[in-house]
Amino acid sequence: LASPHYQFWIIFPPLHLRVRLATGSPNTNVCPHTNCKRLASPHYTSLLSNMSTRLNELQNATVGMTVGVIEVLCLQPFNYCKNMIQQGQPLTLDPRKLYRGVGANCVNMGSCTMIQFAVGGSLKTFVQGEDKSRRLSLAEEMMCGIGAGSVSALVGSPLELIMIQQQRKGGSTVATIGNVATPSIISRGIVGTAVREALWTCGYLSIPPIVRHQLMTNYPDTFDTNDKARVPAALLGGFFACYLTQPFDTIKTCMQGDIERTKFGTLTQTGKVVYAESGIPGFYRGATFRYGRMVCAVFMMDFLKEKIGPLLYPAAFQD
Repeated sequence: LASPHYQFWIIFPPLHLRVRLATGSPNTNVCPHTNCKRLASPHYTSLLSNMSTRLNELQNATVGMTVGVIEVLCLQPFNYCKNMIQQGQPLTLDPRKLYRGVGANCVNMGSCTMIQFAVGGSLKTFVQGEDKSRRLSLAEEMMCGIGAGSVSALVGSPLELIMIQQQRKGGSTVATIGNVATPSIISRGIVGTAVREALWTCGYLSIPPIVRHQLMTNYPDTFDTNDKARVPAALLGGFFACYLTQPFDTIKTCMQGDIERTKFGTLTQTGKVVYAESGIPGFYRGATFRYGRMVCAVFMMDFLKEKIGPLLYPAAFQD
């Protein structure tokens, strides 16, 4: 009864979270922490890694949308500060400004995360083939994440442009949409968004569960639960996603903040301007706020997608 997994199973019995941690039997009720060696078994598969393959596309989309909206409502001030620093604009502590564009960002994160979960789940199911118990390799996990992120940019880039314009100039969402509703403006920054989203999705869908599995396999005495391994996994996933994609995010943000093209033109022209002004460090403006948000977001998404799936669809997680 001292085990966290037993406590969780007793408090929430309808979830039927009898996770198969290399037990070899789908119906076992034995706590996995009574034998650490079983955590290191090659048959170990985390609930998180299998979650998207247990649900259909609509269910994955619902879980993704819910997780994305929760993350935005909690972390929007980080996003505002990051965008302002990247564009050289002053910061503020006024909540009315900190939460400018939060509606567009909720739609953005909800829809993009929904697309990423759905596409990622479909890709994982396709790659797994007939053997649904097979754990995906590192390359397979990352390719599924990259594919899902790239597709989501088609929706995410226009919504981010609307949010950034609201953050810069204020105004209602409807008025902002009217100002940017031309093909040359609404598509601005889409390449940078696609690259960023591909690598970011790879980070939060792939890196945390892989790191958790390795920690629990190689150091079962220290990391004997998912919760203990989640923190270092979130830190590494956030670091990977942030600093690898920050230059593309900075260029994209500058382009979308300057739809008049007064200072920033194309993707390459914007990169040259940023480099001429500040050198390599210029591409990492706002990285502190972005990394702080990403660590929180990776932790939240990694945790929430593990919990919300069984909450919404308990029947899919009974074995």
